[in-house]
Amino acid sequence: MGMATAKHVMKRILMMLAGYFVSVLVGLIAIAVIYGVLSSLPNAPSYFDAMGVSPIAVLLVPPLGMFVYFLTIVVTALQTLIFALIAEFFSLRNVLLHMVFGAGAAVGGFALIWPSAPEDMDPERWVDIGIIAAAGLVAGLLYWLIAGRDAGFRRPLFERH
Repeated sequence: MGMATAKHVMKRILMMLAGYFVSVLVGLIAIAVIYGVLSSLPNAPSYFDAMGVSPIAVLLVPPLGMFVYFLTIVVTALQTLIFALIAEFFSLRNVLLHMVFGAGAAVGGFALIWPSAPEDMDPERWVDIGIIAAAGLVAGLLYWLIAGRDAGFRRPLFERH
């Protein structure tokens, strides 16, 4: 492997990490925004208010925010790494593919935190999984903007300068 190729691969790995860490943060913000907006709808479940206000608590208590961020990274890292490597090896740059994967990674992370959710949840609570998936779509879009649209460990023949 030549020096230029090694440099390109290192750059891609750094972009993958940056994209992942920023997209996790934006995904968590998206969850709070979605709950906040939905709580203003008529007949919204009362716990939506708490979910919409929780980001304020996270901002006021930074260790809580860091815990939530770290926990989200722990439960989404493996599936995200697998997809990111597939995207890099096969130069998959499709925005919808990255968004769908973001949704899958978010729901997969939720399943790791609460494995018995399908049995424990009331049918009305399934909307929570939809909200988490929607936030994952947002996170996947952001990842694509940072790292996914240029995915590919192999250097293109004509580099953009």
